[in-house]
Amino acid sequence: MLSGKLGKPIQIFSSSPVSGGCMNNASKLITNGGDFFLKWNSACASDIFIREAESLRELKKAAGDYLVVPEVFAEKQIDDTPGFLVLEFLEPGFHSSIDEKLGRGLAAVHRYSGSMFGFYNDNYCGATYQNNEWKTNWPGFFRENRLGFLLSLIQNNRPFRNDEFKIFEKLLERIDILIPGESVPVLIHGDLWSGNCMITDKGPALVDPAPYYADREMEFAIITMFGGFSQRFFASYNEADPLPADWKRRNNLYQLYHVLNHFYLFGGGYRNQALQIAKSYL
Repeated sequence: MLSGKLGKPIQIFSSSPVSGGCMNNASKLITNGGDFFLKWNSACASDIFIREAESLRELKKAAGDYLVVPEVFAEKQIDDTPGFLVLEFLEPGFHSSIDEKLGRGLAAVHRYSGSMFGFYNDNYCGATYQNNEWKTNWPGFFRENRLGFLLSLIQNNRPFRNDEFKIFEKLLERIDILIPGESVPVLIHGDLWSGNCMITDKGPALVDPAPYYADREMEFAIITMFGGFSQRFFASYNEADPLPADWKRRNNLYQLYHVLNHFYLFGGGYRNQALQIAKSYL
């Protein structure tokens, strides 16, 4: 598959382990066709690399020349295992204006619009399945495809008590009055914490996306959850395409999706954090 895309047989000279995140195994391949990033896994959803390849290709279209998105060279699902994914290898680098380029680049990505909210296939945020069924209404998508769907996964895995779950049910009933109904669907990375943004010799790069067409404010939920993005980044984004003056009023509500996801994956203190956010919007 890789040979076909490059137009010549590929010979691997060496392979060395590199960081592949918290889920996957990864290696740098040095070949006669250049350097590649290989990752593989046998203990997660069987289509996870197929969906990641699809996601990277869509994000690359939106990023254009503003941001780097690694090119996909091969993806292979093997029987009921994920198999592997081969990507362009991005060399680390340094740029003095990296935050400005990232801010302006992300604003450009968010100008890549669609006609509905969702994505062409369901995909994954980390290891968590995302329901991307198309909807014409943003509050409906956020309520049903994001919070409601994730809460149903949680109740089957590490359930909230009945009295706690009622708090979330009340919140779901209020979504229509808490977030704007006139939102424009634009492509978002979907899991843009600092670990999924690389500084490369080609400029800022986005990796490990969980994309869908959403209100762009959804992107800033995970951006603000763990920090790592400078004030220059935010200023550059707003210079290119200003966020609404009241976006921070909704930020914690959108962040609830990622807090619930972390509770679903890891448990612990994310439970109380999710409950406190839900209560604050009742």
